[in-house]
Amino acid sequence: MRKVQASFQTGAASHVGLVRGRNEDNYLVRPEAGIWAVADGMGGHDDGDVASRTIIEALQSIDAPNSADELLSLCENSIFEANSRLKELGRQHGDAIIGTTVAVLLVFDGYFACIWCGDSRIYMVRQNTIAQISRDHTEVQDLIARGALTAKEAETWSGRNAITRAIGVLDCPELEMRSGPIDVGDVFVLCTDGLTRHVQDSEIFRVVTNSGPQTACDQLIQLTLDRGAFDNVTLIVTRCDAESATDADDEAFARADLRE
Repeated sequence: MRKVQASFQTGAASHVGLVRGRNEDNYLVRPEAGIWAVADGMGGHDDGDVASRTIIEALQSIDAPNSADELLSLCENSIFEANSRLKELGRQHGDAIIGTTVAVLLVFDGYFACIWCGDSRIYMVRQNTIAQISRDHTEVQDLIARGALTAKEAETWSGRNAITRAIGVLDCPELEMRSGPIDVGDVFVLCTDGLTRHVQDSEIFRVVTNSGPQTACDQLIQLTLDRGAFDNVTLIVTRCDAESATDADDEAFARADLRE
């Protein structure tokens, strides 16, 4: 199995938008530890900015790992610790819900793992196509999956913003993961739903393939603002630039299981 020792070019941007009074999004860029993340505090609930900051600070504490399994375990433990802190904070505030989405990209030895909870998304751009790696944890996505709604009907469905999973809501948060090998030139896009409410996947693809990571972030933020930006918007764009390639015996992240 091919093993890519890779470096990454990364851009990131966050904006409060044109409607909300404060930015409840947060993000993390730590290529030296193989971790990137975005988080979106739950609008309409208490302390959304505290929630997103809590999960990002927990992930920030992760040191450079020695293996993919270690990185995944550290990430999972950090998320569960942040969940416990948010649950306790909610109890101190009269059993309030203090929650956040999270979408995390992990990279080790030429392989990636995407971990998420909620509706913040992770895309991969590869070989002239864009694919959404994450699956939205929302009521509308569940209805689409069951065939109760079409994608077109979902665009105007009244409950389209309701999420079904978040950090800080349950005692044991439900995480989802996908993993695989990285190819040279792969681009990952992590974003909160403030972007995808205004910008189509095809537009994200066009911008990230025609611009460097930071320029792409700036352009996508501006496009969101041009269209009203009624929510906070945050995104990370990171591109794999390989330095060398060798042979590997095992696929990273393949043996790890997430707690649910």
